[in-house]
Amino acid sequence: MRLTHHDLCFGCGLANIFGLQLELERRDDGSVEGRFFVKQDHQGPPGFAHGGVLAAALDEAAALCAGDETTPAITARMEVDFRAGAPIGAFVGLEARVQRREGRKLWVGVRAFSEAGDESSSELASATVLLVSGGDA
Repeated sequence: MRLTHHDLCFGCGLANIFGLQLELERRDDGSVEGRFFVKQDHQGPPGFAHGGVLAAALDEAAALCAGDETTPAITARMEVDFRAGAPIGAFVGLEARVQRREGRKLWVGVRAFSEAGDESSSELASATVLLVSGGDA
């Protein structure tokens, strides 16, 4: 089942034509996986997604992994490592997994990778995201 916050969410909303329109689903182990298509509107350097767009995708995947429909998770801190550009006109895969919990705090590891359609997929960026479940960051 597809995970969303709401239809106009920049990250996952299908009604937001300028957004990422992420396609994310929860796995049986609680992790989240999916992808988004890098549109020309997402461009930063010529031919590649803006770094902030890639960071937004990582943040969205982490938030959907840590929260649910009734208890959202709010980002308190995020550290991103960029490794390569995400080309315009390509799909970017995403994977997120809760690494640790302490009360309402959750640390989520998330990565973005190219979807080359074969084993040559390469990591574009990764992040560790601290989220607070059900309340203010």
